[in-house]
Amino acid sequence: MDFLNFDFEEDEDEYGEMSEGSTSAEILSVTDTTDKEEKSRDENSDTDLEIEDVDRSFATIKGAELYIEACKLVGVVPVSYFIRNMEEPIMNLNHHGLGPKGTKAIAIALVSNTTITHLELEDNWILGEGATYLVQMLRENCYIQEMNISNNHLNTEGAEAICRMFYNNISNIRAVQLSGNNFREETALYFSESLMVNYRVIELDLSHNEFADKGGEQLGQMLANNESLEVLNLSWNHLRMKGAVALSAGLRANGALKVLDLSWNGFGNEGALALGEALKVNNVLNELDISCNHINNEGTLKLCKGLEVNGTLRILKMSHNPISVEGAIALVSCVRKNTSTKMEEINISNVLVNEGFIRLLDVVCDIRPELDVVYGGVGGHVAHKIPPRPDAMKLIQNYLDEHKLRLWDFFRNMDKYGNMKIPVAEFRRTMMLQKKIPLDRVQVVELVRKLDQSRTGYVDYSNYKVEEPEKKPEEVEEEEG
Repeated sequence: MDFLNFDFEEDEDEYGEMSEGSTSAEILSVTDTTDKEEKSRDENSDTDLEIEDVDRSFATIKGAELYIEACKLVGVVPVSYFIRNMEEPIMNLNHHGLGPKGTKAIAIALVSNTTITHLELEDNWILGEGATYLVQMLRENCYIQEMNISNNHLNTEGAEAICRMFYNNISNIRAVQLSGNNFREETALYFSESLMVNYRVIELDLSHNEFADKGGEQLGQMLANNESLEVLNLSWNHLRMKGAVALSAGLRANGALKVLDLSWNGFGNEGALALGEALKVNNVLNELDISCNHINNEGTLKLCKGLEVNGTLRILKMSHNPISVEGAIALVSCVRKNTSTKMEEINISNVLVNEGFIRLLDVVCDIRPELDVVYGGVGGHVAHKIPPRPDAMKLIQNYLDEHKLRLWDFFRNMDKYGNMKIPVAEFRRTMMLQKKIPLDRVQVVELVRKLDQSRTGYVDYSNYKVEEPEKKPEEVEEEEG
């Protein structure tokens, strides 16, 4: 584990805990020889910042003043947006061109910040050097929970810095986005060994990097041992053949992951077979995205072997794979066979189906009314023209008007949790099983898509809330009397 040795010393007390101010001192001390020479040349010049004792210079100032002084120290122009929003929980500095030095100034100011919980730094060319400053800051800042440092050219140096943080569990970060940072095969070992012992990170985005066979093997080992990750995005990598099989083997032993995105890799039929085997025993995963992975009908049939017995997967995304109606029928059939299935959505949006598939889907939806299959359309010759279906929302409104009911009450009666958000699957099931308003499967699907246009997974009916009229004073008095 040599790569996990820190290049800087930690100030610890007798109990092994970090001393106050140690991190800010470390950040400020990471200054190259050129900076020292410039300070030496400018000793006799008038400056706004005295740095004879770095710790004392920054111990008494915080917030905007601290940030401005830090910018003077590292020689960058302050970001006005950062100054204006330092007291907000979400700090969005995406596309600000900070660079390593600008990131250093931000890190100095964040050491003592207690309000920012979500830090966005995407596309700032912070490089590995900037990542090191952020890691040092996070050793002391315990308030930042989410951080996005995607597309920052972190490369191997940045991966090492981030993984040191993971390995030592020295921050309270719960969600990290590291997409598009040129992480190659050699960095997979860093992530694997550090995340196997990490118990803090719950969501991790490693998409748009360059993990391949060795990366799949290392990350597969990590999945087999990690007990905290719940959301992992590995889309747009090069996980094929051996890498795909090894990663699937890790999923087989995993007991924590709920959402896994493997889209746009190249799993192929071999990977689909391995995933099917993993799904036979995995009892935690809720959502799996394997879109655009060169999986054809043969691979789909192998995947279905796992789907026939899996009892936890709710969402399966398989769009943009070379699947025909044969594969589509196999997917719906395995849901029909599995008495313990929790499947709510299957996305095969590029597949053109036929009337035989539609009949099968109608039968399955009678048994599993919460199921929605997103397909590309219905092909083949249609002998008769299908009349347009009445708008579901209008039918609901007509029923409510007839019975002198409000739309707000209609939705509220389905809301078990009282938060004005109904899970889509639960709403779909309720609408399919009710008999008062005649709606078929297609009408319910269209209704759900209209009510959840952003695909959040919830029907949000807060816009239909009707404010109760305020009672007049005399009415209140009469009730009290």
